[in-house]
This record gives sequence, structure tokens and C-alpha cells, in this order.
Amino acid sequence: MEAQSAALLRFADQHRLNLIHEFVEVETGKGADALEQRPQLVAALALARRVGCKVAVAKLDRLSRDVHFISGLMAQRVPFVVTELGPDVDPFMLHIYAAVAQKEAALISQRTKAALAAAKARGTVLGNPDMDGMRARAAAGKRAAADEFARGVIGAIEDIVARTVAPGAKVSVRAVARELNRMKVRSATGAPWSGQAVANVIDRVARLGEAASSGRVQNET
Repeated sequence: MEAQSAALLRFADQHRLNLIHEFVEVETGKGADALEQRPQLVAALALARRVGCKVAVAKLDRLSRDVHFISGLMAQRVPFVVTELGPDVDPFMLHIYAAVAQKEAALISQRTKAALAAAKARGTVLGNPDMDGMRARAAAGKRAAADEFARGVIGAIEDIVARTVAPGAKVSVRAVARELNRMKVRSATGAPWSGQAVANVIDRVARLGEAASSGRVQNET
């Protein structure tokens, strides 16, 4: 992550560009619903559309390794810049690079499966016998993932508040949930957003000490 941030800063300085906001996402997302699994990317695209700027990524495979996903963004005329490819890369070349990234991902998967099969054939015991420790790490991982998801989607919530209500006014969690569903932003469980799910995200971000515009979202009794 630090290397990618540094690459973006160097690119902006070299081409005299202003970075107005940084979005960090750990979810990769695959398949036709990949965008629904990327709340930070959804928030970045929403901000870019609102202010009329481009979305910049350090490497194309950090945006996606799915050529159809990249093509879909291009077909929707979503402007994005890949720093390692330069500011004026031809759209045809973007398709080529995306196809190469997708092929590389498939080869990595094949090599991993082959290595595991070879290790099993040699009698290597696969898995982790420390079940208690594994459960504890899994629980900690789930909490960290929930925190990361909340940090990612709060930007989309703040964007909804900023463009749907007047300054100083409040919007209900149910109204925010309806808009998130309309935008096809994926919830943590994959189920449609509810007012309670929105409230849970806001509460979690507040506990993390990172609340911003969430004070303008009100719970309903």
C-alpha cells in the first residue's frame, strides 16, 4: 500500500496534478459483480464524477485483473489513469494490459494448485493443527475486515449525504440504505442494505474515531 501511495504521489508531482483524496481498499472482487464488492472504488468513482476528475491507480492489476471489468469501466466512460502506464495510454493498449493481467492471475492459480498437489503427494501434511489459535486469528481477522469495510463504505455514505440534503440538514439511515441499494453498493453480507446496516457502519466508524459527515445521518425509531 505504501509503495502504491508513493507511486501516486510521484506521478502527481511529475505531471503537476492534485490528489484530492486517497481511497484504500483491500477487497479485490472478481466476476460480474466485482464493482459491488469494491465500496472504496464505488466511492472514488462517485467523487470523481461529482468534481469532474479522474481516478488514479498505481497499477492496472490493482484496479482489476478481469479484462471484462476494465472494459466495462471504459465502456461507461469512467475516467481513470494508471501511473505505471503514463497519462496518455491508448485505450486499445489498456485492453491488452488487462488481458495480460488476467492471464497472469490464471497462471498463478494453476501454479499454486500444482504446488499443493505435489506437496500432498510427497506426504506433506497440509493445514493448521493449532485450531484454537486459528479460531482466534479468524475472529480477529473478521473484526479487522469489518473495520476495513466500514472505512471503505463510509465514503459512499458521506457522498450520499453531501448530495441529497442541504447543509446542516439530516437524512435518515433508511434513505441512505435505499440510495446505497440503488447505486448497487454491496453490503458486508451481500444482502440489500437496511437502515440498521447503515447505522452499524456509522457506529463502527465512530468507535474507530474516524467519523466525518455521519453526524448528519439520523437513526429512526
